[in-house]
Amino acid sequence: MRLEPCFFCSSKVYPGHGITFVRNDCKVFKFCRSKCHRAFKKKRNPRKCRWTKAYRKATGKELAVDKVFEFEQRRNEPVKYSRELWQSTIRAMERIEEIKQRRQRQFIMNRLQVGTDNRNEDDLKEITKFMHLIKAPHAVNPELDEIHEMAKQRLEDLKASKEKLIALNKNKKASKKREKVEVVMEETSEQNAAELEEN
Repeated sequence: MRLEPCFFCSSKVYPGHGITFVRNDCKVFKFCRSKCHRAFKKKRNPRKCRWTKAYRKATGKELAVDKVFEFEQRRNEPVKYSRELWQSTIRAMERIEEIKQRRQRQFIMNRLQVGTDNRNEDDLKEITKFMHLIKAPHAVNPELDEIHEMAKQRLEDLKASKEKLIALNKNKKASKKREKVEVVMEETSEQNAAELEEN
């Protein structure tokens, strides 16, 4: 059973479902529902419609670049039937899907963690800035002092961890750059002989 991707929203189109549109140049377009077909006819860009996978990948909301996606590429090569090959392929497909789901979940959790860290940092800044509203300047309360110190410490830790992450990203970008290699052409023995004759 071949599951075709929808041309517009990239969701799965099951056999017997959806709409197939064949253009004059014999290019086939599969659509999962009339909503996608209508949008295609209106010449809408899938990368600008917020509900498509193309939009989510373009804006960094979903995992877009990973080795797992290389297995999903369509290969129109005839292969001789072998039961062992089919069984191993099906097992591999299940395992690859499992790995893909796990990586996508981890990507989303990492993306959401940034927002959580930012909110925590804002809360801690607010506590340190408006502590005089919580605690009167002349009042002595050891519990509030502890909270104030903990907030300050946590804020410093967050700043240090952010700086470390920025430094790591810079190092990764620097290491990805290719080193320049100087190429020196060696003179051949014939050129040397010609130079000696001239001298």
